[in-house]
Amino acid sequence: MRGTGMTAEVHVAQRGAPGHEGGREIVASVLRVAVPILLALVVGGIILLILGKDPIAYYGYVARRGLLTWGGLQETFTRMSPLLLIAAGLIVAFRAGIWNLGGDGQFLLAAVITAALGPALVGVLPKALTLIACVIASAIVAGLWAVIPAILKARYGINEIITSLMMSFLGISFANVLIKLFFWDPSTTVPQTRTLPVEDRLPRLFDTTIHSGVLIALAVVVLVHLMMTRTAFGLKLQVVGANPAAAVHAGLNVAWLTIATFTLSAALIGIGGSVEILGVFGTVRADWNPAFGLLVVPLVFLARFNGYAVIGFTLFFSALMIGGDSAARRIGVPQHFVLVLVALLLIFLAVVEYLDHQRRKRIGA
Repeated sequence: MRGTGMTAEVHVAQRGAPGHEGGREIVASVLRVAVPILLALVVGGIILLILGKDPIAYYGYVARRGLLTWGGLQETFTRMSPLLLIAAGLIVAFRAGIWNLGGDGQFLLAAVITAALGPALVGVLPKALTLIACVIASAIVAGLWAVIPAILKARYGINEIITSLMMSFLGISFANVLIKLFFWDPSTTVPQTRTLPVEDRLPRLFDTTIHSGVLIALAVVVLVHLMMTRTAFGLKLQVVGANPAAAVHAGLNVAWLTIATFTLSAALIGIGGSVEILGVFGTVRADWNPAFGLLVVPLVFLARFNGYAVIGFTLFFSALMIGGDSAARRIGVPQHFVLVLVALLLIFLAVVEYLDHQRRKRIGA
């Protein structure tokens, strides 16, 4: 991670003005992205053939449902909003060399807090202030939930992969406890929070089903990219991610930066949970967990921690998720076959990264 934290654009900048070497780097960057996707689709198609299914028909249904119909395209854009906000949080963490893998717990706790707070504030505050309060509260809750692994990492050097996954498991369980013991809507037989009325949720865009959370997510991703590439704070985080020893030698407070990074990353993921409730569901049922956190990880790596690039990959993945559900029903394969494609994507991404690392070692990059 620390060795691959540099984006392709940084490598190009280090080599100087665009030329022959710069062109080769651009081609290599494109191949690092395209090859894992292509191989995942090809191997996924072979698996479909083994199962006696038509891969061309499956991918055709995915494309039509996810991108080529107006209704499907609206669903795809709506699905993008929480994924983009999670990606923004992961970009902050990964560029700083920190593995925040507790996104599912952070996301779900923020969603539950939003679902409980929103209906309580309706009629007390104006709609705009209610939405803002829910988003802020969700960010604070998610950020605080990440403080424990952050302190353990910064103070004691404990591996954050283990602690963030542990806190994610606890966060998911705690969210269910909150719903069943404190936030259960007494008017329902199924354990869930009270429902935020549709008219009090995030406004829709241009008479579509796409809510304005998509614009929030796009703005956040762009701001995170600019923060990480154009500000002193972002540069400090990248120095810590690239070489912690050098960061200490340069006088940076690595412990404070680690805690700040973890907290900011979790807060952005928490906003994703809030936007999903305010824009789509309006309530949270017990045992609901979309498990978006780990699904977004390969998108961030494919984008090489570039905020602009992650928007395109999130669009691709959202279309795959929306179209995959429809294609699975029509073709007769399990609905979670799309997760097989994600797993293949991760495998081939790791292989391509390894081969690229070996190539750089050979040429002395």
